Amino acid sequence: MAASSVFDSETLANRGFAVAKNLIDADECRRLAALWPEQARFRKHIVMQRHGYGQGEYQYFAYDLPAPVERLRQALYPALAEVANRWNERLGKPRRFPATLDAWLRECHEAGQTRPTPLLLRYGPGDYNCLHRDLYGEMVFPLQVVVLLSAPGRDFSGGEFMLVEQRPRMQSRGEVVPLEQGDAAIFAVNERPARGVRGWHRTALRHGVSSLRHGERFTLGLIFHDAA
Repeated sequence: MAASSVFDSETLANRGFAVAKNLIDADECRRLAALWPEQARFRKHIVMQRHGYGQGEYQYFAYDLPAPVERLRQALYPALAEVANRWNERLGKPRRFPATLDAWLRECHEAGQTRPTPLLLRYGPGDYNCLHRDLYGEMVFPLQVVVLLSAPGRDFSGGEFMLVEQRPRMQSRGEVVPLEQGDAAIFAVNERPARGVRGWHRTALRHGVSSLRHGERFTLGLIFHDAA
């Protein structure tokens, strides 16, 4: 996979999100969703309502990651690192991310962040995910990916992926990002640079999922920093 060809890096850099259409095919989506009951694949199971996160469930994969998850994470990282470094330059941040995921994960592990963060999420009728940021320690890669594994209109209705941008001294802006089965949303984990009249400034983003009306919705989440 040439990751730079599956999404518009300029849209991502300038708007804080982009959509990669048909990142994986329907058969791969079904195979990934079918991993849900294989408990040996996962290190932790979270029921959202117990923690005030919303309603629904998710499970963090254990190392070694399933081969398709590892391939996606490795393939997407280099092009995303280029965008992340451009963002840090615009914001005056000194950190630059290495060209490979393995090199970046070594930095995470040296800082004590060693637990894998890719996850599988499952929603049923009435389930939703509150607006949030996926921060697991001081080492944070600025971009992440969610891949919709279920088919809207066939497997479920509702459950739209949402982004809310908190703009300095302005009202927040919300956006629904429409996804089909196999599409991926690539977006800012925490903040992105936005150009204003006085130059570049930080704009914070949060993401979530609206309530499902019926059916079942599976999502693969790819986060590129490990957890403490």
